[in-house]
Amino acid sequence: FGSEASQRFPSRPRGLRSAMGGSERMIGRGEALKGRDQKMQVSDRHFVLGTPMEGPWPPAMRVLVLASGCFWGSEKGIWRLPGGGIHSTAVGYAAGYTPNPTYQEVGTGRTGSTEAVQVVYDPERISAVDILRWFWESHDPTQGMGQGNDRGTMYRSGLYYMDEEQRMLFEASRATTE
Repeated sequence: FGSEASQRFPSRPRGLRSAMGGSERMIGRGEALKGRDQKMQVSDRHFVLGTPMEGPWPPAMRVLVLASGCFWGSEKGIWRLPGGGIHSTAVGYAAGYTPNPTYQEVGTGRTGSTEAVQVVYDPERISAVDILRWFWESHDPTQGMGQGNDRGTMYRSGLYYMDEEQRMLFEASRATTE
């Protein structure tokens, strides 16, 4: 688990990369690419959901960030959860050293970032427990630095909490799957 999701969301990556990805060795902070202060510009509205891409969110909404391999596949899986409780999603990077990395930079393995999805949800319509159940069932976190043919530190598994309540929930969900 990571402490607060420190990378900027949302992020809209561009370009292509080899399915085999980058390095499977985590870099240290001193090895990371410099990055930039300017965050990536994104659309105002989500292309699929039609909702805002950035907060402030409606008061009842909750946010969690998860990483379970390729962020595009993970995001699509989140959209398919039943109940209509997913308000918005955004792909981006979490748990890295490089501020505001590009898609190409993350693919080098020199940012420390993992591909992640920010999920904004309505807890009255879908619970965090249901989202976490999907998280654990949608990928194999024991594969280390990758999922399937996607290899590299950017495909590692992770849950990034926003507060103490989420940390405890994430740890409990992990314990039930072990």
